[in-house]
Amino acid sequence: MNDRRRPASPAHGNDPSAHDPQPQPDPPHGPDPRSDPDPRPDLALGPRLPAPRTAVVLDAPFTDRRAWAVGRTSAYPPDGTNPGDNKLDRIGPAYAPTADGVFRARRAPDGLWNADLVSTEYAPGGFELLPGDELTATCLVHDVQGAWPALWTWGRDSGSGRPQPGHGEVDAFEYHPTNPRMLELTNHVRPAGHYADNAVTPGRPFTLRVLFGATSVQWSVDGRQVFADGTGVGPRWRAWLVVGISVSAGGYGHLPPAPGTRELEWQCSALSVSRPPNSQA
Repeated sequence: MNDRRRPASPAHGNDPSAHDPQPQPDPPHGPDPRSDPDPRPDLALGPRLPAPRTAVVLDAPFTDRRAWAVGRTSAYPPDGTNPGDNKLDRIGPAYAPTADGVFRARRAPDGLWNADLVSTEYAPGGFELLPGDELTATCLVHDVQGAWPALWTWGRDSGSGRPQPGHGEVDAFEYHPTNPRMLELTNHVRPAGHYADNAVTPGRPFTLRVLFGATSVQWSVDGRQVFADGTGVGPRWRAWLVVGISVSAGGYGHLPPAPGTRELEWQCSALSVSRPPNSQA
């Protein structure tokens, strides 16, 4: 991946044509910010979002078994595999991320991949996202064929037993090395989506923020908005968080792992959710 930094402005040294032989000092408050290169100029797709909210309602490590259940989500069939969704992975209670948030998928002798996954569904705490909540996560992905990192939501059925629209699913992000600098952002509740190219660099951590608004879901990467869907999740949406790694089976234009690959991974080293004070739990 190419380095997209643009050259800095020329240094403020002595100008031989100037009448004053003394060098020009920096302004009293530091260098001119216009001389500071923007490391991601092609990502300026929208204004910077306001400062994150401070009413944190979820900030538990993935090792906290009250907050996170391992290898369980009703989004998967009971056997823990989902081949109908182009996946080679298998989830289960034995496959948990590390204490520092590394999610791995390991090739098994039967041709499947044992993959780490956690969800707030089935956890004793039973945490659910509500409209207006904001997710912040620090992530790091790798350009290794077949990996399918994802951070997403899945909603409970309504009181009548009918599923929520789109099963309450919002993809905070999906990543495929087929497009190594791209994040896939999708709202399945009120359908909308965006391929955010030039949003990330493999091997470099990035901070993801997703505001689950009732009328618009907004995504930002490293402080810059990359997509606002203008549809939102509606006023009655509620959903569990799911964090995991899947393995592509080769469909949808995404290649499966190379024959010699034994393990895939990505990292979510920090995750929290904040909530405005007027939200109803």
